[in-house]
Order: sequence, then structure tokens, then C-alpha cells
Amino acid sequence: MNQESGQDQDPRQEPGEAVEDNASQPLEGQVERLQAELEQMRAQSLLERADLENQRKRMVREIESARRFANERLLADMLPVFDSIEAGLASASEDDPLRAGLEATLRQLQKVTAANGLVEIAPAPGDAFNPDHHQAMSVSEAEGIAPGAVVQVFQKGYVLNERLLRPAMVVVAPS
Repeated sequence: MNQESGQDQDPRQEPGEAVEDNASQPLEGQVERLQAELEQMRAQSLLERADLENQRKRMVREIESARRFANERLLADMLPVFDSIEAGLASASEDDPLRAGLEATLRQLQKVTAANGLVEIAPAPGDAFNPDHHQAMSVSEAEGIAPGAVVQVFQKGYVLNERLLRPAMVVVAPS
């Protein structure tokens, strides 16, 4: 027995080398198992944190989308009002006393709806046909208009925060 440590010295062991206790092997196994569990818990925690962060970002996007398009139905229902006022202006004579009132009303409506993200699509004759924003109602020859370009606008279109509410209905020059 080694008098300094109180343990038996193994004759195969080099001097100064610690004697490995058989009782420590189960503890080492437990330590390794617990370390593996800890790593697994850390990985699971990271995954759960990432899931929560993704869910938070998704909720922020959904709330932003809901905010941007909350007025979509109301603004879509306003489009016939724009059409009616513009039709009234088109048929009113320049000296009609109601014309100024209609123009002022239309300007106010346009200002309020623009503040809420509504943008008018009114291509001019000769503008390129855009199938994302225009709906071709017919094809017609027109002098000075390039093939495939807008000849005439039947009805203006509208976009709400980059989302098409109604395409502009147009006549297109043949290609």
C-alpha cells in the first residue's frame, strides 16, 4: 500500500501516474450522458428560440399587411364613386356652376385615398400596355400609336399599396 495516498500501487503503473478507480467509470459514463443531454437541451432550446423568432417575425408581417390593407374593401367600394364623379365632369360644360364643386370633391377624395395608399392607373395614349395593370378590352388601329400600346382608356384602374384593386380597362393597338 502506498503510504502517501493510502492506495495500493499497481506494479505496471509508472511512478507518479494516478490509479484509476473502477468506481469512477460509472461516474464518467454519467457525466458523458449528462453532457450529451445538456447539448441536446441546448440544441432544442436554440431551435425553440428560432421558432419563436420566426413566429414573431411572421406576426409582425401579418400585422403590417393587415394594417396596409385594412381599408381595401372600403377603398374598392369607393371606385364607382370616382367613376361617377369623373363621368359627371366629362359631361359637364366648362361654365356649369356644379363643375367646380365636383372638381373640388374629386380632389379631396383623391387626397384622402392617396394618403391611404390608393394610386390611380390612368395610362395615356401611346403608353406601353402592361398586363399586370391593364386589361385589354379591344384592339383598334390608331395613327401615331405604336403596336401593342394603349390607344384609349375606358376605365381607370387602381392599386392599393402595390396590390392591384382594379386594372385599367384599355383599348390596345394591334401588334
